[in-house]
Amino acid sequence: MKEVAKKVKFLKHIDIDKIDIKRDRYFSNAYIIDLPLDSSPDHVWQDIFEREWKSSRHLWDRKLYVMGDKLRLVTSPDNVEEKLDWVKEVMEQTNKGIDRYNLEAEALEADTAQRIREQILDEEKANTEMIREAMRKRFGAL
Repeated sequence: MKEVAKKVKFLKHIDIDKIDIKRDRYFSNAYIIDLPLDSSPDHVWQDIFEREWKSSRHLWDRKLYVMGDKLRLVTSPDNVEEKLDWVKEVMEQTNKGIDRYNLEAEALEADTAQRIREQILDEEKANTEMIREAMRKRFGAL
């Protein structure tokens, strides 16, 4: 059975002055910005997130990583507002993907439960018929 995955959001009240922003050691014009999340994402959320940001047309000047309960944005300082909007959009798309995943998991679970119920009923019918047949052999028509 598929597990239920949880959505992840940015912290509701972010103290902007406490957000870690530092220059990247490897790329001279890049900065690392750690954006706080409300929880550490599970593997399902991370898989969907990875797919969402990598399918973006904006890969050439930014990267996103999950680092525990933070999203790490590595980017140049140009057009930061647009890039933050992009990060929010990736998060929204990821959470929509979580909704789809959970609906599929719920449907699969319901289908499995229905098959189990049908299997139990079939087994009960077979057992009932076996008991009746044994009774017919021992008692005949009563």
